[in-house]
This record gives sequence, structure tokens and C-alpha cells, in this order.
Amino acid sequence: MATTVTSGHLETTRATTEVVNRFIDAFQKRDASAIAALVAEDCVMEAMQPAPNGERVEGYDANVRFWQAMVSDPVGSFEVEDVVVCGDRATNRWRYRFGEGDGNSVRGVTLIKVRGNKIVEALAYAKTPAQGDLGQNR
Repeated sequence: MATTVTSGHLETTRATTEVVNRFIDAFQKRDASAIAALVAEDCVMEAMQPAPNGERVEGYDANVRFWQAMVSDPVGSFEVEDVVVCGDRATNRWRYRFGEGDGNSVRGVTLIKVRGNKIVEALAYAKTPAQGDLGQNR
């Protein structure tokens, strides 16, 4: 079965790519003021902590505050490992550093949804210390 990519899909992918790149750029440049223009009024974000579901942050004001605090943190930093965009969705694979060396970092992924050139959803998942063997040692 052949898949057809429409010009509308390509335009949506381009728009999503622009928003995600601006979001990443804000973190890389520690530009907290850039966050406000990227968040939708009805944005929902799930942070990677606390387990098992992460903190759920709802609405424009709460998400802007959360992300501006992260961007402004003088100790923390994100390194982008890979970004894939398709239509209105993006996957951002990253490493977050909260100190020197890999022992003071965590790798993760954020699933992002964009609508109207704003982030409407950002769900973060990360590799964390083992809580159990997940069946590998049975």
C-alpha cells in the first residue's frame, strides 16, 4: 500500500518543526522570555517526576512558570540527542544534566504535540534508577 503525503501534512510538519526548534533554542540559550510565546492556553505537560506518572501541569500560566524555571536553572542543562517531527507531533530525545559527568544526568524523551503554532502537549519520560529487575533476571 502506497502512502501519499499531502502538502497540508508537509506544512504542518514545517510549522511543528519551527515551534519545537524555538522551544529547544530557548533552553539552549537560557532564554526564559521565549517560552511564553510557545505555550497554548490549554497546554498539558507531564513532567518525568515523580514516579510513576510525573507531575501533571495544566494551562498556560502553570506551564510557562514550570518551563521558565527550568530554562533559568543555572545548574541544569539539556543536550538534544535527536528530534523527529511528523505532522503536528514531535519526539525530542535528550539528556538533562544537573551536575558534572554522566552520573549527574538523566536521558529521556518528550512527546510534543503542536496546534496553532503553540505547544498543546508535552509528555516527558526518562530513564531512572532501577526499582526492580523488570523481569530480566527471572
